[in-house]
Amino acid sequence: MNYKRLLELILLNLDEGIIVTDAHANITFYKEPATNISGIDNKTAAGKNILEVFPDLTPETSTFYTVIRNKKPLIEHIQHYTNYQGKKVSTVTSTIPIFENGELVGCFEIFKDLTQVMELSEKIIRLQEQLYQKKTEDKKAEGSDARYSFDSIVGKSKAIQSLKDKARKIAGSASPILIYGETGTGKELLVQAIHNANVKRKCKPFIAQNCAALPFNLLESILFGTASGSFTGAKDNPGLFELADGGTLFLDEINALDIELQAKLLRVLQDGVVRRVGSTRTKSVDVRIIAATNVDPVLLVQKRLLRQDLYYRLNVIYLEVPPLRERKEDILLLAEHFIEKNNEKLGKSVKGLSQEVRQALVEYPWPGNVRELEHWIESAMNLVEKDIITMDAVQYHFDKRIALSNGQVQKTEAADGPVDLSLAVSQFEKELIVKALKDTNGNISKAARALNLPKQTLHNKIKKHDIRTEVEVY
Repeated sequence: MNYKRLLELILLNLDEGIIVTDAHANITFYKEPATNISGIDNKTAAGKNILEVFPDLTPETSTFYTVIRNKKPLIEHIQHYTNYQGKKVSTVTSTIPIFENGELVGCFEIFKDLTQVMELSEKIIRLQEQLYQKKTEDKKAEGSDARYSFDSIVGKSKAIQSLKDKARKIAGSASPILIYGETGTGKELLVQAIHNANVKRKCKPFIAQNCAALPFNLLESILFGTASGSFTGAKDNPGLFELADGGTLFLDEINALDIELQAKLLRVLQDGVVRRVGSTRTKSVDVRIIAATNVDPVLLVQKRLLRQDLYYRLNVIYLEVPPLRERKEDILLLAEHFIEKNNEKLGKSVKGLSQEVRQALVEYPWPGNVRELEHWIESAMNLVEKDIITMDAVQYHFDKRIALSNGQVQKTEAADGPVDLSLAVSQFEKELIVKALKDTNGNISKAARALNLPKQTLHNKIKKHDIRTEVEVY
């Protein structure tokens, strides 16, 4: 088989474009994708400096110059620029340094038209607008999706009462809030209660966005909106900051935000203005920002997953939601609350728990916190045939949970005490990725196949765990 010809065929049929430069950013190989996004043919590009082909870029904004300067790869980077024909385009690029005998001799870049991704972003933004736009007719609180109040937070423990007292005191403020709590502790319930206790904002929009729920290259458009012409097919659309004007914007898993987006969020917090993607105009917004994370924010700052300046700005008011294992006196109270809730939901008339089940619930560590307890009660009530939940009805299901819990405790407990579960899971994920990259000599495609992950998902996780500083990837 003629492998050189095979390689040529592969390159010709790729959707991605490929550029190779020397150490001075002069193009030695150029392959344009079928979308002709750069506006220049392959022969014309060869021999030119990268800034000649992309005149809108500078040594500071060019990915090639950045990689040559830092000698580190730049993965899944989004660029908006004017191409060789003067047309505004957007691409997602991965630029990798090339070393020979330890010296940088050039770079290669794989780039792809971002039009389809941006079209998806447009659809998401329009959906968000339909879901969250303020209604001016009839209903006084139509703009708010916040359903819970402080009375919705069940608990008699000192920890939960102290949290509610503190939250009530700061509810009327406009200052940003940073909330830390393990997964399932009820962070959004607390946020909604704060929103509804604010006389000024409770009739205004409440918008919640999980920052880890969407690809990072869509979040900028969703949060800040888009301006017409900012990229192919772009229209004027408000982002979540504008849609939440007058109300509250809750950003969960704030550490999933790209570092550059964190800088833009910082500007909103400091100046109260937003600028849509592709626009030169700013707009003032009155939004209370509440951010949350399920990992200790101090650790996030240390690992450079959360900007230090953003941490200090968000940390004006800090609330920590205690895990269920630290508020054991609330377990049975919550269980009774969920039984009552599910009686109505499932059409049952369960009166309570047997003494054996009550004792088991209190002794169980609940790594999934209140959410796990709620789901356990719902599961038990679907299985029980009597008016009392007994161990006979749920023994198998409960044993599985205890076995899982014991396994987690053994793996995440050190000599100096228990370790945060979500942090342990995150660390284990990072170790698996680092091992896969080492086993494949840093080849992301091979590592992704070994981990049974899409390549882009692996890219995102590499960025999340800041693995590029530990392993040379390509």
